[in-house]
Amino acid sequence: MISTFVDRVRKFITPREDQRKITCGTTNKQVRDCWIREVLNIIPPGSRILDAGAGEQQYKHYCSHLNYVSQDFGRYDGKGDNTALQTDSWNQGIIDIISDITSIPEPDASFDAVMCTEVLEHLPDPVVALKEFKRLLKQGGLIIITAPFCSLTHYSPFHFSTGFNRYFYIHWLDKFGFTILEIKPNGNYFEYLGQELRRIDSVASRYLDKMLYKKERRAVRTLLGALDRMSQSDTQSQEILCFGYHILARKD
Repeated sequence: MISTFVDRVRKFITPREDQRKITCGTTNKQVRDCWIREVLNIIPPGSRILDAGAGEQQYKHYCSHLNYVSQDFGRYDGKGDNTALQTDSWNQGIIDIISDITSIPEPDASFDAVMCTEVLEHLPDPVVALKEFKRLLKQGGLIIITAPFCSLTHYSPFHFSTGFNRYFYIHWLDKFGFTILEIKPNGNYFEYLGQELRRIDSVASRYLDKMLYKKERRAVRTLLGALDRMSQSDTQSQEILCFGYHILARKD
């Protein structure tokens, strides 16, 4: 009798799996935004910063203490080629420099910092872009980069690479004379799988001839719960897969 009563009380006070908030796979942008804000805050007031491939200039509001300059090629409209993942709407506002990111019409050593966030995968030749950033930076200037480790096709036809491993940055930034101050993974293997599991419903509704059944949605939620628990016990699974890397480097 006692154990039965205790079990009933435990069920009452402990949230069931389908009631507990599962966050696995939801933190990609939140963690990235927080890191970028913290890095921008360490740049001295009045410094001139280039937002390369600025798009909708989502981090401009973090640069109120800086001399902010935006650059973009200005050809994406939210629709792209109407395939894969698109934003549908696109409002980039006024861009200071419309140009190819590999040939920006600014003098050598004209910026104290260059920020390039979630852009490299949209460039046919990201290495040439890194070389251009080096040209634009003053000695001791900072480069701030984020890009996916792995990504689905998005903003097509302007999507040329699924992502970048840490070794891409280690190799090319060293080759171009940068010292990496921080190379930080965002998320881990379980978080990435969780992110993609959350897409299943929308992908199925687009690419299957029927919607997911309730039992299939329940199965996805069960897997998300398992991934959530595994992520909390994770040690180093970002070595094989994560959302992406955050890079802070200095031009020597």
